Amino acid sequence: MVLRFGTDGVRGEAFTELTVDDVVALGQAAAAVIGGGRWVIGRDTRASGPVFEQALARGLQAGGCTVEIAGVLPTPAIAAIGSAEGIPTAVVTASHNPHSDNGIKLFGPGGKKLTDEVEARIEVARSRPSTLPIGALGVDHDGWRPDPRRDLVGWYVDHLVAGFRDGCLAGLRMVLDCANGAMSTAAPQAARRLGAEVDVINAEPDGRNINAECGATAPASLAAAVVATGSDLGLAFDGDGDRVIAVDHLGHIVDGDRLLALGALQLRDAGQLIDDTVVVTVMSNLGFRRAMERERIAVVETPVGDRSVLAALDAGGFALGGEQSGHIIYRQLATTGDGLLAGLRLADDVRSRGVSLAELARGVMTSSPQVLVNIAVNTAGSDIEATVADAVATAQGILGDEGRVLIRASGTEPLVRVMVEAPTPELATSIADQLADVVRTRLGAG
Repeated sequence: MVLRFGTDGVRGEAFTELTVDDVVALGQAAAAVIGGGRWVIGRDTRASGPVFEQALARGLQAGGCTVEIAGVLPTPAIAAIGSAEGIPTAVVTASHNPHSDNGIKLFGPGGKKLTDEVEARIEVARSRPSTLPIGALGVDHDGWRPDPRRDLVGWYVDHLVAGFRDGCLAGLRMVLDCANGAMSTAAPQAARRLGAEVDVINAEPDGRNINAECGATAPASLAAAVVATGSDLGLAFDGDGDRVIAVDHLGHIVDGDRLLALGALQLRDAGQLIDDTVVVTVMSNLGFRRAMERERIAVVETPVGDRSVLAALDAGGFALGGEQSGHIIYRQLATTGDGLLAGLRLADDVRSRGVSLAELARGVMTSSPQVLVNIAVNTAGSDIEATVADAVATAQGILGDEGRVLIRASGTEPLVRVMVEAPTPELATSIADQLADVVRTRLGAG
């Protein structure tokens, strides 16, 4: 594999696009660039996770590091450990991707995402010949084990619960969809500690069912469970727990844009929304921007990816940012997106206001009809925008100020994404389909 960082780490099909040797070499390169000393590694619940976990540990160790294996732990928990202990950390995960993929997310000392410059240096270091003998690139499956003296799931739950009032969710019934992933233990524990009555679905990982028709990318089963149990709301996480999507008591989806809008108002009303500003990516709905303008909250826009959002948050000293996909970052409380933190804050807001999530979500913004078409490609190239610029200009001319067009290459999958917002669903669909055809023709995609 020619190592390239996407919008959130390194990712590919396990053992083919991303091999054990790739991960060993990545660990050695990370040690050389980020530094030696102590690292903590966690992982999600994929069957390939233990092998890659140990491969990464072997590479880091070869680079002079000492390594603690955390086992299955959400990405935000690993970042929080790095922040609390001032050390670099890593997570073996492909996030919301299917079980057949895997990847590596790296955090610098203090739990911070890596900059472009650091990632580029790791890519260069990775391209150099390994100092390990070829035989050392194999992985001894008995080489590392989680430290039995440290309950890191318990530490993470304690860390989150400490930020809330005791019993703040008492009287609230909720359903948690853990995506058969890394939140399967921590999320129910935290919600119950705060007093909620909790039903849990999709929390029995078998290595192959992570994100499988469940979780933040497929919340239909959560919606059905919320309605069936008469719950007040539901929360769906992705496989590594840095995303959350909510469901109200009627079974309606509450996406990241609405969660951000509600979070911005919650912080603003508490006097904690720094400079009355929220950070979002280009994918956030036009309705979100209009809602924030109505509330006199400034919006800073970034490229796609929570790393871009974090960079803007830190550059401006802002408190809140995120993505429509459910990455929600409370920067005063965390160094990365934390689905459980964001979900618990939402539940606390619903409980304290005494108003249903349905009413809150309906009142905070009106979404513009938005259509997203994903086109599979072998490679999108770096000039996709230039390739279709004329077609985009024509479409934007039709929409005027009542809509938007965005075409971009995915940073995590071999896809080109075509997004269109328009005054009506029919017009959005028509223009998106036309632009998708242009992309397929010009890129030779299927």
